[in-house]
Amino acid sequence: MQTPNVQHGMDLPQHQETVPVAVLLSVYNGAAFLNDLLTSLKQQTHTNWVLLWRDDGSTDASIKCMHQFALDVGIQRCRQITSSPAHLGVVLSYATLLKDVPAGFFVAFCDQDDVWFPDKLERGLKALTVTQKPALYCSRQRLTDTKLRPISISPQLPPNPCFQMALTQNIATGCTIMLSPAAVSLLQANFPPPNHILHDWWAYLVITGADGTVITDNRPTLFYRQHDNNAVGAPALFTQRALAAIRRGPWQFMFIFRDNLAYLGKQPYLSTNNRHFVDALHRVLSQSGLMGRWHRWRMLQHSPKLRRYTWPEQIIFRLWFLLG
Repeated sequence: MQTPNVQHGMDLPQHQETVPVAVLLSVYNGAAFLNDLLTSLKQQTHTNWVLLWRDDGSTDASIKCMHQFALDVGIQRCRQITSSPAHLGVVLSYATLLKDVPAGFFVAFCDQDDVWFPDKLERGLKALTVTQKPALYCSRQRLTDTKLRPISISPQLPPNPCFQMALTQNIATGCTIMLSPAAVSLLQANFPPPNHILHDWWAYLVITGADGTVITDNRPTLFYRQHDNNAVGAPALFTQRALAAIRRGPWQFMFIFRDNLAYLGKQPYLSTNNRHFVDALHRVLSQSGLMGRWHRWRMLQHSPKLRRYTWPEQIIFRLWFLLG
């Protein structure tokens, strides 16, 4: 079967009457669930979308599924990115896809094992088109088992999240994220992310770091399957998240925290206020002993936005920040 391809920089079809969206999909041995996802794409109420996908080294029938979908919807709407044929992993795979999004397109990240609600793109676009700033939209998810039987709903999302909040945890689950064209351009200039974090958290950090807008939607936009092969998964209960944090301990958390700060401190897109805050964090975290812990405590007292969303998670964060 002939493979439909996209070359870097190729213009994608646009219709003036609707807003163009590039849906980005990294495929890796997802044949068991792909057809459900692809069917939900065809059912979107916003119809001006194009699917950009790449295979990350599948050994099952994933590529066959994708080629069949291209025949169903037309190769202009389902295009394979083949500029990096090797196995890259999820972060670099999405970075590769993001490079090929043309100017002026909105973007929706997509996971191979989810099922989108029909109005997913429509709701995200309505939220994003109210601002010209770099903007990220994300939502909650309806968690299910492999047969789409409901388990629970993902945690409540905070209103008006900011850069300091983004430093402490990621609240933007990748499969729910949509980006405005200004946010796409910003991320294209600043990918890939540093080690230890995924593309969704990096998008959240970059956009808030540049004083962009993050719009949270507490209505689910998709069914999020939970299974053994999830790239990340989404433990819905606080007890599960808290136990996972306790198992990681303060040193692993603070290693990632420091690594992110070191990387962010070199980035030109940070706003002046956020750059000053990153510099202040560096100074405080470079101090050791009892005096160092005192300065860390003082910074927590004077930085109320440096927090996690729920108070139990905030207690764990403060403990890790003081000890790690």
